[in-house]
Amino acid sequence: MAEPKFTKSILDFFKQLETHNNRDWFNENKADFKANEATAKQAYKQIFDNLNTHDNVDTFKLFRIYRDVRFSKNKLPYKTHFGGSFHRKKPELRGGYYVHIQPNNESFIATGFWEPNKDDLLRIRREFEQDDQEMRAIMKTKSFALVWGELVGDELKTAPRDFDKAHPAIDLIRKKQFIFVKKYTDKDVVSDHFINDVDQAFKAIRPFFDYMSDVLTTNLNGESII
Repeated sequence: MAEPKFTKSILDFFKQLETHNNRDWFNENKADFKANEATAKQAYKQIFDNLNTHDNVDTFKLFRIYRDVRFSKNKLPYKTHFGGSFHRKKPELRGGYYVHIQPNNESFIATGFWEPNKDDLLRIRREFEQDDQEMRAIMKTKSFALVWGELVGDELKTAPRDFDKAHPAIDLIRKKQFIFVKKYTDKDVVSDHFINDVDQAFKAIRPFFDYMSDVLTTNLNGESII
């Protein structure tokens, strides 16, 4: 039996949906969508199973195709991509994985912390204020940097309240998100080795996750809080 994978049919469907993003067209082609969704679910499940050979991921979620347009200026009813997230077992393991499948070379995977809560964000910032060297050492490791590149995410324009804007680690302290992203072409996504490549990239993020999990489960004295 062939290994699950993302197919050209998935990308072709979304290309058509980009042109015909309306309810009439979607309803006429819903059977095609459901078939592609089933294929995608199998591929996401394979990623989930692979992750659990080297991590502890308790759930994964394939996001719905329907857009919430209530508070958006963009009233197009459907997303033109598949997005799936994978959650590590809390409270001891922190961080998450995301796989985004979209045509026209817009696919990517991402890892990290999208919306850390207020307490977690403060704890991370205090850690960087006290010692940022371990984080920088992880990011500079060649095997890590070759896969994931630089840290990205939203950030403040200046220092957060009660932090020194001249602090040597202010570039890290002012971050509101802590995300790494790896992009893929359409050719990459439909290849037989894509799911394995995703898994190898997710393996490479572990030093970052191990570090952040340790930070978020201890106080500044290194004492466990869980």
